[in-house]
Amino acid sequence: MKESEVERHFVWAVERAGGKTWKFTSPGRKGVADQIACLPDGQTWFVELKTKGGRLSPLQKMFAADMATLRQSYACLWTKEQIDEFVRQTS
Repeated sequence: MKESEVERHFVWAVERAGGKTWKFTSPGRKGVADQIACLPDGQTWFVELKTKGGRLSPLQKMFAADMATLRQSYACLWTKEQIDEFVRQTS
């Protein structure tokens, strides 16, 4: 499965739950999460999407650690099933 398919499913699942997503790029700052998801209850998540078997780069790992330090909501999801579970748990 391509990352674009995982991305489409993520957008569909979050919007189906009443949330919104934005594809995110940060010029001059590599490693930032792919998506920002805003959920109906006020939660905001930074989400990295990968294909099954994909790995986080060292900069992506640093971003995840920074988010943990700042107590921000961050998730890395690889499959449609993980996306569905993420939406179930956060909605």
